[in-house]
Amino acid sequence: MTARIERVVTEGVVDIDGTEHKVENNTWIVGDDDEVIVIDPSRDSDKILEQVGEREVLAVICTAGLPDHVSAAIEVASRDEAVVALHPKDKPLWRETWSETWPDIDMEDDGIFGVADVQLDVMETPGVTPGGVSLYCEALGAVFTGKALQADGPGKLGGEYPALADQLTTIGGRLFTLPGDTRVLAAHGDEVTIGDLEPLFDDWVSGSLTRVDTDTSAEGPLSDGTRISGIKLNPDED
Repeated sequence: MTARIERVVTEGVVDIDGTEHKVENNTWIVGDDDEVIVIDPSRDSDKILEQVGEREVLAVICTAGLPDHVSAAIEVASRDEAVVALHPKDKPLWRETWSETWPDIDMEDDGIFGVADVQLDVMETPGVTPGGVSLYCEALGAVFTGKALQADGPGKLGGEYPALADQLTTIGGRLFTLPGDTRVLAAHGDEVTIGDLEPLFDDWVSGSLTRVDTDTSAEGPLSDGTRISGIKLNPDED
């Protein structure tokens, strides 16, 4: 096997509903010495393309349409005339960054992208955004989860959970069905494994994520309240 995974970290500020948030983003590069796929190219296209080097970019895949997932997508893709892929439900978010263009590919659940000698399987993991996806690479034992699942738990948007029930449903029903030693490579932070996070799931479902912190130095309570409802362990349930 010659395929490998590389990470590029960029820093910047994201404006969410008029509030600026400082963030670090992981851009992931999957491929070999000849060709790559770039996942969530954020901000600094020069830094990302420097890591890519002379290898051909086959595709740019955005796990969400948020600015810090797509802000370098066009520049990275255009160098080699690569395609850009995004779930169609996140197209309105995409247009907030790229108002005069659209992604080339509408991703769907169970779609497949091939690079080098491996494939990336598309898994719909909505919650933070309606069209959030994860990309599972069985051959490399890794899943690229975007904001859906991070080392510290389910990802947030501006400190809040936009649709936590949906997010937990897909985490429990999709991501936590993967082998325990699968590397979780998120859009932010360090890596962890599925096995590290799965034991925490029952606490998340019971409300630990939205329980109000009495520490006055912490941020205020999240808008989701303190109860979680409508969570399904099987996304296909009625």
